[in-house]
Amino acid sequence: MKLNKIIEITGVITLESGLHIGTGDSEMHIGGIDSQVVKNPITHHPYIPGSSLKGKIRSLLEWRSGAVKEQPLSLTDWKKNEHNLMVKQILQLFGVSGDSSLADSDQNFWATRLAFWDCQLTEEWKNKANEDILLLSEAKSENTINRITATAAHPRQIERVPAGVKFNFKVTLRQFEGDDPALVDTFLKGLRLLELDSLGGSGSRGYGKIKFENLKKDQTTVVLDTIDPFA
Repeated sequence: MKLNKIIEITGVITLESGLHIGTGDSEMHIGGIDSQVVKNPITHHPYIPGSSLKGKIRSLLEWRSGAVKEQPLSLTDWKKNEHNLMVKQILQLFGVSGDSSLADSDQNFWATRLAFWDCQLTEEWKNKANEDILLLSEAKSENTINRITATAAHPRQIERVPAGVKFNFKVTLRQFEGDDPALVDTFLKGLRLLELDSLGGSGSRGYGKIKFENLKKDQTTVVLDTIDPFA
């Protein structure tokens, strides 16, 4: 395989509602936040892990392909659905590490095309964070309601990054000789699906609404609003 180009897709992610991407720490502290957001251990600034973006975009594209299942799609799934071009594109974009032995026989799947970077605060929001760290964190109270008595039970506090905070976004896409140019288009559809859906936890309760701004493919402006992921 010959590498012809590395495409940079950059922009800014703006939170339109509170975002919760948890640390995975199950330890609870009396009087504290029940579920904290992931933060840089040195600066204590929140960030968006590249793995969170990669997993959610891949999941949405797999749902769009119609071939979604409990586990991520594999090369075996492509062998069973060779008529489904999107399945092939998803595997090329996101990789087939679980099928390395099968991938050896088909160079189309030798290399993962996408590389996701952690999304750090923009300079503007880094400055705000240095002035007042409270700007970057809010505690949202959650509870369940008894349907019969209409009383609240099991109250808990969820930490969120509040609406309005902005993060730098960067993804690189390796383009190999013979690759279908539509791979880029499929990835951009994944970004649009993410805008229409949500990122992080509790999306069904209004968390994680995001917007991509100043999006560029290399130096070319991309307007996601004009992309129909269902076309």
